[in-house]
Amino acid sequence: MKCRCGNILMQERNNMEIIDDQLIKKVREEARKSTRLRMNYNFHQSLSEKCHRFLNALEPGTQIPVHHHPTKDETFVILKGKVRVSIYNDEGKVLQTCIICHEEGSYGVNIPKNMWHGVECIEPSVIFECKEGPFVEHEVEGILNPGIIG
Repeated sequence: MKCRCGNILMQERNNMEIIDDQLIKKVREEARKSTRLRMNYNFHQSLSEKCHRFLNALEPGTQIPVHHHPTKDETFVILKGKVRVSIYNDEGKVLQTCIICHEEGSYGVNIPKNMWHGVECIEPSVIFECKEGPFVEHEVEGILNPGIIG
């Protein structure tokens, strides 16, 4: 089942879910078929849950606007591939950047609440994300003006 934002939402589960190559392959195939070139596989049962845990498959070329979560920390752990995570100030200047890649020994990042951040997919990747729910669609003030990023 898919929600309107393109995430794969699961039905009621009665068994432990294993995060293995088969699941990662399934989510990566969905990302490749998506016009957004990314796809989430949610472990949480509804977008209103207090904790959101999901796989996010990213293909090069996906557009993730620089955004922030005013009241939520966010954690990324890389499972496959390579991504660049950057944080920005209010004027769009890069404050810090990190490439996370399991093979290179850089496994993830934790981004504090209200910190502008963006993700660039360097090669086909799958990351595990965790952040507080419920899901709130970004409003205009939640996206940093792309004209000032540099």
